[in-house]
Amino acid sequence: MSSSTVITNIATLVTNDPSLGDGSPLGLVRDAAVVIDGDRIAWTGTSSKAPATDNRVDAGGRAVIPGFVDSHSHLVFAGDRTEEFNARMSGRPYSAGGIRTTVAATRAATDAELEANLTRYLAEALRQGTTTFETKSGYGLTVEDEARALRIAARHTEEVTYLGAHIVSPDRADDPAGYVALVTGEMLDACAPHARWIDVFCEKGAFDGDQARAILTAGKAKGLHPRIHANQLSFGPGVQLAVELDAASADHCTHLTDADVDALANSRTVATLLPGAEFSTRAAWPDARRLLDAGATVALSTDCNPGSSFTSSVPFCIALAVRDMGMTPDEALWSATAGGAAALRRTDIGRLTPGARADLVVLDAPSHVHLAYRPGVPLVSQVWRRGVREA
Repeated sequence: MSSSTVITNIATLVTNDPSLGDGSPLGLVRDAAVVIDGDRIAWTGTSSKAPATDNRVDAGGRAVIPGFVDSHSHLVFAGDRTEEFNARMSGRPYSAGGIRTTVAATRAATDAELEANLTRYLAEALRQGTTTFETKSGYGLTVEDEARALRIAARHTEEVTYLGAHIVSPDRADDPAGYVALVTGEMLDACAPHARWIDVFCEKGAFDGDQARAILTAGKAKGLHPRIHANQLSFGPGVQLAVELDAASADHCTHLTDADVDALANSRTVATLLPGAEFSTRAAWPDARRLLDAGATVALSTDCNPGSSFTSSVPFCIALAVRDMGMTPDEALWSATAGGAAALRRTDIGRLTPGARADLVVLDAPSHVHLAYRPGVPLVSQVWRRGVREA
């Protein structure tokens, strides 16, 4: 038998349902309460109207928001790239080639070492309010290493992405066409049973538009839905390809033409922005304001990886998006919750409405605006996932 819990005395409750509360996209309810029954949200509203429950938790005048949905990360890896980061901060530009360093370390690691590393960063993210995460392979680049990465990831999340096309494997550097054949053939066969998504790094130094189309099309034929690393380092075909193939998301979106913005605004493809990467590489910021004003759906994610964005903190990314990408605090929070859910084509997370999964965060602040207002301060007071308090 499941038990019910009411969290009451909430200063501001973010539901992400415009039909609730103040009618804004965040659906703010003030002096609020939320009822959890089992692993689901059963009721939301003002504290004075809260129904009777088995248990009662006093939020103490704090804000409650949906758990963060981190829809882009690379957490199955070994080693780090401290030296590369140090050199980059000393003036060396970022390129896709540094991935090879992590590939070597990941191949050398045991399954137990990779899983311990993964769970360490998942626990770190959970403490900062992330209740749903997507993660990718991409640091093995052999049939065996890609498949084992996905097997390990699938033990910890349902949002698993096959990224054999991260870069051309160092073993196949002289035969990119042969590597594409491997990624779309034997490697795909071994990896598809463990993944929901397929991804490709469509960029100079990685895979061009024709190669990316072939890889994503092959994945779709195996039942994997596409997402794509698009337009991170330069203008290119990634965004247009994402829209053409109905990809769930085009991720990075740093260098966009007007046609790219229009394509995203008139499609189901979410523009997932990853400001941790721009912070860590001193690159130009994505123009979130331009995308939002055009009507595109925007998500915010960490891109947590050892090379270009070694942060698991969604609150940090929210602060960057507000400070440097033209987003309001409301837009940034929506993008890190409901936007991330849209990038995963999920309707059961990223919102606090009846029937949704009971994933929520209690902030040690009266308003979600404090996430940007007080950057770097650990404001997450409680984390509830599937109706259970986890942190």
